[in-house]
Amino acid sequence: MPLSPGESPGFLLWHATLRWQRDIAAALAPLDLTHVQFVLLACTWWFNSRGEHPNQLTLARQAGTDVKMTSQVLRTLETKGLVAREVDPADSRARRLRVTETGAELAPRAIAAVERADALFFEPVSVEDVTALLGRLARPEP
Repeated sequence: MPLSPGESPGFLLWHATLRWQRDIAAALAPLDLTHVQFVLLACTWWFNSRGEHPNQLTLARQAGTDVKMTSQVLRTLETKGLVAREVDPADSRARRLRVTETGAELAPRAIAAVERADALFFEPVSVEDVTALLGRLARPEP
């Protein structure tokens, strides 16, 4: 006998994910960012804050996004004046990424907005428990 929807971990995760995505989208809307734009901007900002200028492949791997989609979203971020793609001196085919001044001002504000939304969403569960569970679930198989 199949589990009822209320007993199915996958079905419950699906609904929790949808609710979380709605909450994140609402938090980012005033900043004119989609969730994917936020992730790529925040990851680029994070790399840059450590003195690194990743290429698109490195960024996609860090963000867990498809390389082609990453390229498309980076074009949008570039059009918005948040990210610059510069030719890599070591490989003219590759582009190194850096946040612009505007992007560097927006990224921490967007991160704070997402962290507030996360805190509200996960409030019923301890941060340690959520982090442990999600870290375990997100870990790639050996």
